[in-house]
Amino acid sequence: MKRVYLALGSNLGDREAHLRRAIELLRAPDMRILSISPVYETAPVGFVEQNWFLNLVLAAETTLLPLQLLARCARVERALKRQRSIANGPRTIDIDILFYGQSVIRSAHLEVPHARYAERRFVLQPLADLDADLRDPVTRRTVGEMLAANREQGIRRTDIVILE
Repeated sequence: MKRVYLALGSNLGDREAHLRRAIELLRAPDMRILSISPVYETAPVGFVEQNWFLNLVLAAETTLLPLQLLARCARVERALKRQRSIANGPRTIDIDILFYGQSVIRSAHLEVPHARYAERRFVLQPLADLDADLRDPVTRRTVGEMLAANREQGIRRTDIVILE
C-alpha cells in the first residue's frame, strides 16, 4: 500500500456536492481514504475571472499504481462532467495527485510531486492541516516550510465538514 495525497477543487455548480461525490467515487477496496483536510474557499489562480473554489486535500492508502491512480482520478472528473476548455478555468471538479509515497515520477502523463503545488497556498494549507511535516522527496522541504514561505493568496477556511 502506498500513501497518497490528492488535492480536490470545485468552482462550478454545487461545489460542496461535487467534492463529496468525488470522494465517494474515489473510495474503493483498492483505495482507503485515511483523512480529509478542512475545506477552504480560495481565489482562482491564473484565469481570475471566475468563481472562488472550494478546495481540500485527502490522504489515502492505495494499491493502485501511479498511472492507475491517474486514470481513476480522470474517470471521477469525467463522471462529474469536468470540461477542459480554458487553462486554469472553471471546473466542476479537479483532482491532482500531489504525492505518491516518496516516489518521484516524471513522465509525459504524470508528474509527482505535482509540478506547481509548492506555489499554491490553496494546496499547501489543507495539506499542512493533514501533515505539516510531510517532506517533499525532491526539495526535502516540509509542507510547513513551504507554506510559511508562500505569498498570500485569497483563502479562508469554511465551516464545511466532509466526513470520511
